[in-house]
Amino acid sequence: MAPQPSTIIAAFERSGIIPVFYHDDEAVCIEVMQACYEGGIRVFEFTNRGEHASRNFAAMRDKKLVSMPDMYLGIGTIKNAADAATFVGQGADFIVSPITDAEIGECCKKENILWIPGCMTPSEIAVAEKLDSPLVKLFPGNILGPGFVKSIKPLFPNTKFMPTGGVEPTKESIASWFEAGVVCVGMGSNLLSKQVIDSKDWSALKAKVVQTFAFVKALH
Repeated sequence: MAPQPSTIIAAFERSGIIPVFYHDDEAVCIEVMQACYEGGIRVFEFTNRGEHASRNFAAMRDKKLVSMPDMYLGIGTIKNAADAATFVGQGADFIVSPITDAEIGECCKKENILWIPGCMTPSEIAVAEKLDSPLVKLFPGNILGPGFVKSIKPLFPNTKFMPTGGVEPTKESIASWFEAGVVCVGMGSNLLSKQVIDSKDWSALKAKVVQTFAFVKALH
């Protein structure tokens, strides 16, 4: 059974950084999650972006249960209710979508699992609000920018925001987003660089996570 949505949201807020990652190699997926965990991260979003997504997620879930029991592992890039149900069945702790789709929302509500819909406009955020989504993903963040968050927050005082895309692992970039009012940021290749992962330099990846995590913690 997935943790209560409120428990996951609290973990998102504590972590501040949500790594967003996919790789075809099962072992690489586990090593990246391990490096993030050792760097202090306790929430991880694996994405449904390749043919081995289901297999690799299952392996990561097994590893998490054995050696990272306080890590929350969710699945992203969910675009339909059938995929949401599949990964809920595989033990996902939360579901993230690039879109706002009522059927996904209904599926997650039925399963009592946190669903984080992707929004780009005030109208989409309003739909997410009607679907009882307390936390929304602002995507793509590189197009929207911190200024967008400042503009819409007064319109949606009860909604929490997480940008994904365009967040740099620098003190300045992270500060600009949090000062605009987000509760956490999703970070993909800017944090989990292809060069480091291809070289399998897990200590360098951990060091990058530690450094970036420190930027977030300094703001709290």
